[in-house]
Amino acid sequence: MLVACWSTKGGCGTTVVAVSLASVFAATAREAVVADLAGDVPAVVGVPEPSGPGLADWLRAGDAVSADALERLEVPAPGGLRVLPSGAGIDDVPAGRGEVLAALLASDARPVVADCGALPSGARLAVAAAASMSLLVLRPCYLALRRATAFPLRPSGVVLVDEPGRAITVADVEAALGVPVKAKVAVDPTIARAVDAGSFGARIPRRLQRSLRRAA
Repeated sequence: MLVACWSTKGGCGTTVVAVSLASVFAATAREAVVADLAGDVPAVVGVPEPSGPGLADWLRAGDAVSADALERLEVPAPGGLRVLPSGAGIDDVPAGRGEVLAALLASDARPVVADCGALPSGARLAVAAAASMSLLVLRPCYLALRRATAFPLRPSGVVLVDEPGRAITVADVEAALGVPVKAKVAVDPTIARAVDAGSFGARIPRRLQRSLRRAA
């Protein structure tokens, strides 16, 4: 199973949602993979930035590199997570190789969550389009919702990162996009503090995990 998390605007919390969703899967499957197509997953889970090759290198290598080489790229992370690091130049990889990557990730026996960041990008867009479930991470912001309605990729559902005082509701989002809000998560300053401290991967708030179980 491959779940892609993406947004059309930076700062929506896509990486935090992707890592948290992977941890929900890992709690039952013992292990889950986070494919980092945006570049921030190691920092969020609190592991050193990988110095070796990553997904960008595998994608650029084309047919010259075997499919099982993906597993050799994995970096262990807290909570039963395995991170596939992005590598350098992920933005420059064409869409065609992204489709190959999506098919391989979807065939993995373990749950895989791809952090596709703020689209567009050739490989990121291809993975998000081919995923078993494509989740748009969205803040209840008029500009973000406006951009999402005009975007050519239609998600399977939405993870709404709720902020106090916003006028846009779940019903508004569902009416505008024509897809269900799969989960609603509250903005929580303890999450930002955990990310800043490098401890988020080991201490993902249970409230956040509970909110995302509906989307899993």
